[in-house]
Amino acid sequence: MAMKIRLARGGSKKRPFYRIVAADSRMPRDGRYIEKLGTYNPLLPKDSEERVKMNMERVQYWLGEGAQPTDRISRMLEAAGVLPKKERANLKKGEPGAKAKERAEEKAAKAAEAAEAAAAPAEDATEEAAAE
Repeated sequence: MAMKIRLARGGSKKRPFYRIVAADSRMPRDGRYIEKLGTYNPLLPKDSEERVKMNMERVQYWLGEGAQPTDRISRMLEAAGVLPKKERANLKKGEPGAKAKERAEEKAAKAAEAAEAAAAPAEDATEEAAAE
């Protein structure tokens, strides 16, 4: 059986509340689970102790049995110090496209030309002052 430690959504519309559960990976998200391991309330402030509650002994037990935490749960376990921090791939999704890069390069080139043009008359003025 492929076990997962994951979130099961509860609460009403626009008022999410999650149970942290150990469940068979083939079961529906909010469906049957084997054991409730804790709760997560995203509506509470991030510094609140009530935001994430977990029974760490049971979480350790299920991890020892081979249960795989989902990405969100693994982040919570990393914050709690149970799992070592993973190196995550920073996707290129946030990187600008080719046209935006070209526009930025053109803008930088124009700014450099303007700086050179502003510096050139100042140099000419200093040379003329030195010649007199």
